[in-house]
Formats: sequence, C-alpha cells, structure tokens
Amino acid sequence: QVQLVESGGGSVQAGGSLRLSCTTSTYMYTNTCMGWFRQAPGKEREGVASFYFGGMRTNYADSVKGRFTISRDSAKNTVYLQMSSLEPEDTAMYYCAATIGSLAHGTCSYARWGDRAGYNYWGQGTQVTVSS
Repeated sequence: QVQLVESGGGSVQAGGSLRLSCTTSTYMYTNTCMGWFRQAPGKEREGVASFYFGGMRTNYADSVKGRFTISRDSAKNTVYLQMSSLEPEDTAMYYCAATIGSLAHGTCSYARWGDRAGYNYWGQGTQVTVSS
C-alpha cells in the first residue's frame, strides 16, 4: 500500500506563492503518474497538474498554466506543486494522487490526466486559502 502525505498549505494573500509537497512512502519509478487535484467547497474535485515520470511529461489545467509548476525530487520521494500569482479562486483543499504500474502512462495522457478515477492512491489533502 502506497501512502501519500501532502504538506505546505496555508493562507496567503492574492498574488502570493506557496509550494505544496507530496511525499510518498515508496520510491517512485518511471512507471508512475502523479497528479495534483483540488476541491473547493460545493465544487467537484478537479485536476490541477500531472507528472509522468517515464517521459518527464507534465499537464496543467488551463486555469493554472503559467502560474503553477509541478516537479519532483526522486531522491526525496517527493513531488512539488509550486504555486505563484495565487488568486482567491485557487482556494481549495489540494490533494496529490498517484498511479503506479503499467496503467501510469495512460493515466497521465493528455486526454485522461484530469480524471480522478485513473488514480489508485490519494493523500489526505492540504488546505490552501487565498484572500483578496
């Protein structure tokens, strides 16, 4: 069983930055797709960004392109979400998710990366609040 632990959330004013971390309990090999999702009150969980380790390929939601960056530190078993130019609309609980194994490549494809059903493992979430 793979465990994911998020950290780095908090409260920030609009225009500020935060870096979220997601640390896994196991080493992440190339057949790994990691995703960041968020869920605001009363809204569905939506994909924010994904990272496929096999091809170092990333995907981003249109709403965060140019502001958020997903990256990894394999030595630390950690994936990061650097968030800049934060807006009140970014306020949400942020979750990291993972698929490990032969399905990872498909999960992280351009067409499917934002589908939460494609991910096998989820963290508990970290809250991000952006005030205007």
